[in-house]
Amino acid sequence: MSDFRIGDDDFLLDGQPFRILSGALHYFRVHPDQWRDRIRKARQMGLNTIETYVAWNAHAPREGEFDLSGGLDLGRFLDDVAAEGMHAIVRPGPYICAEWTNGGLPAWLFTSGTVGVRRDEPQYLAAVDAYMRQLAPVLVPRQVDRGGPVILVQIENEYGAYGDDPVYLRKLVELNRDIGLTVPFTSVDQPTPDMLRNGSIPGLHKTASFGSRSLERLATLRQHQPDGPLMCSEFWDGWFDHWGAHHHTTSVAESARDLDDLLGAGASVNIYMFHGGTNAGFTNGANDKGVYQPLVTSYDYDAPLDEAGNPTAKYWAFREVLSRYTALADEDVPAEASDAPVFDARLTSIVPLADVVESLGTWASFDAVPTMEELGRFEGFALYRTEVDEAGPSVLEFAEVRDRALVSLNGAPVGVLARDHHDRSLALPAGARGTLEILLEDQGRVNYGPRIGEAKGLIGPARLNGRPPAQWQAMALDLSDLSAVRDAASAAATETEVLAGPAFGVGEFVRDEPADLFLSTRGWGKGSVWINGVNIGRYWSRGPQHTLYVPAPLVRAGRNEIIVLELQAARTGVEFVARPDLGHTES
Repeated sequence: MSDFRIGDDDFLLDGQPFRILSGALHYFRVHPDQWRDRIRKARQMGLNTIETYVAWNAHAPREGEFDLSGGLDLGRFLDDVAAEGMHAIVRPGPYICAEWTNGGLPAWLFTSGTVGVRRDEPQYLAAVDAYMRQLAPVLVPRQVDRGGPVILVQIENEYGAYGDDPVYLRKLVELNRDIGLTVPFTSVDQPTPDMLRNGSIPGLHKTASFGSRSLERLATLRQHQPDGPLMCSEFWDGWFDHWGAHHHTTSVAESARDLDDLLGAGASVNIYMFHGGTNAGFTNGANDKGVYQPLVTSYDYDAPLDEAGNPTAKYWAFREVLSRYTALADEDVPAEASDAPVFDARLTSIVPLADVVESLGTWASFDAVPTMEELGRFEGFALYRTEVDEAGPSVLEFAEVRDRALVSLNGAPVGVLARDHHDRSLALPAGARGTLEILLEDQGRVNYGPRIGEAKGLIGPARLNGRPPAQWQAMALDLSDLSAVRDAASAAATETEVLAGPAFGVGEFVRDEPADLFLSTRGWGKGSVWINGVNIGRYWSRGPQHTLYVPAPLVRAGRNEIIVLELQAARTGVEFVARPDLGHTES
């Protein structure tokens, strides 16, 4: 057991000055069988600490559930940190941003319409209390003063960019202490006077988040944190990507220089990110500052370790900087990246969504168009139907579409309503008669700003030529079990080279042994991919990302299954390539 404190000038570990050299690694973005490898590579780069957020909504996807198994086994992750001789910083939120759907807040929390968001409100704080008490058995015994790795816990996350409710922050501190957390508590904000002032309270050690002009930003932090150690607890060494934009990179030389300036000033650091990982499944977040921008599947972040855990040029540059401030063994280094296996496969069966939709959900009737929350689903897809009978030209309208709606009439495509284009209305064919169907995709919940917690789906009122349709049928699609797709595919072998969506394509590939793979999505339109039953993420022809990372632990020796849900159109050829293609950059 050790004693960790915040001293007058330094962090103190057992009474001795201790500089935190940390790297961010989110356990929920990395396959658990790869945690130890990534942690070891952090130590080999010169770090002594691993930082992670805790994604509340990943552990609690439905009200009354709390999952700490498999890839959500936070205890195992922290034990892996300790086994590598490293310390840990935990940031349980409850809000984390992290470019993660809904900023980590469970969508079910907001179904009442009356719960508060990131403020002193009884319903919200009661839910946070229950959440923290479920984390307590994991975190409390793994604190440094009980022989574990955890040395710091952060309260909230960049709160000064959102609100200024000191009572809320004080109650979070009291709650964290009440569950048994005894290590020092911190806050983090961007180094502007307003954010540093509004985002913390006395008793929380202020830290800053920035990625450049280190000396200037540390000086601002010092004005608001007059004593104790300086720390940049989010040193942004890269950035995240949106669909339809470019792949973000930062200069290796400039990032290394800013890190050197920071450490030369005596500050502690948490490199954000050390290893980004993947927004697998439907977990990516989104931004909406006037234009809705969903994030891509890859969270590579241009970090020192790339999405597949391989050292980059930034890794070696940072290691050289860190060697000036900590002892490193020249021979203890990770291996350089090697090419992934290159081979082709094919989707040999095509199953139209319409053929299996009755097995993926249950229809319900509504007088008004329902949100996804009203359908009991918080991510993925929903399907809506209504009957129309219009003599002449007609226009379909909604108050808002969240986030992308494929509209068809009697099975024939009519058009797309896209949130990022601010689409809310669509002309139907003249004399529209029959079944109007809308496949709605949640492209990721907003993770930053005032739109956190908003509902998904079609937002009413819905109108057809100014009148509300008489009735809607709707269902949420449950894509957690694709058995119905497999069963249909076994009788649907095809030699076609194209896949017309919305439809599933099913195929297989054979490997002699497990290995990291990069699945090329060029030639495909828009959709999601499952490898051996695991949703590895979304793809979209608009880029910038054109490969999906397949972690080696998902790949079997022998036959492997691939299922693609294509919403637009795709070729049936499947191509695995040697290296990732995350898209064009600004340079």
